[in-house]
Amino acid sequence: MSSQAVPGLKPAIELARAAPRRFPGESEAYRAARTELLAEEIELRRHIERVAALRRTLPPGGEVPVDYVFQGPGGAVRFSEIFGDKDTLVVYNWMFGAHRERPCPMCTALLSALDGEMPDILHQVSFAVFATSPIERLTAFARERGWRYLRIYSSGGNRYNADYDGEKPGQDEPAINVFTRKEGVVRHFWGDEMETTSDPGEDPRGAPDLMPLWNVLDLTPRGRAPKWYPSLDYPRA
Repeated sequence: MSSQAVPGLKPAIELARAAPRRFPGESEAYRAARTELLAEEIELRRHIERVAALRRTLPPGGEVPVDYVFQGPGGAVRFSEIFGDKDTLVVYNWMFGAHRERPCPMCTALLSALDGEMPDILHQVSFAVFATSPIERLTAFARERGWRYLRIYSSGGNRYNADYDGEKPGQDEPAINVFTRKEGVVRHFWGDEMETTSDPGEDPRGAPDLMPLWNVLDLTPRGRAPKWYPSLDYPRA
């Protein structure tokens, strides 16, 4: 639904035309095109807000079937305990299974960005990172990467990955899932379903896409280089 049909909202093009910012040396053609683009950007922001509101109206999801046991840096911990004092738990599934020599660079790039945001995120909800490698291997890489705040657990001894990420032995999948806890009952709230939803010519990506890297590159003239992926290591200049 266009914002023009939403009561109380001005049409995006009106807001765009009234925007006062101008840049040195811009032409009339640039400003006209930029105004049209700004209207679309306003519509995109509004659509993101509408989708978030729809997400919050989801009916209760399925009850989590097992209080899975994970291995954390301090030993065994149950899924329900990872909530801590929060009623919401966000879980990212990190592609760093025992069969991998090194973790997925894409997952790692996202987690590196989230690590810096984690003090703010953890103020509102709990957040955990699960991977099937042994916990010692996971925490060793976290130290190598310089992560300070991510809460990492090994799911190698339970069925969480198979139940919520569709993993099979010898493979791993990226996933993000959200769970709630109310009156002692833990339920699934939302999970990404990206594996079959990409449009032609796109690599698989989440909808919504949480990767700050892509959001920054989308602002540039080249955009996302279609065959480029982040790396775990880059040559020093």
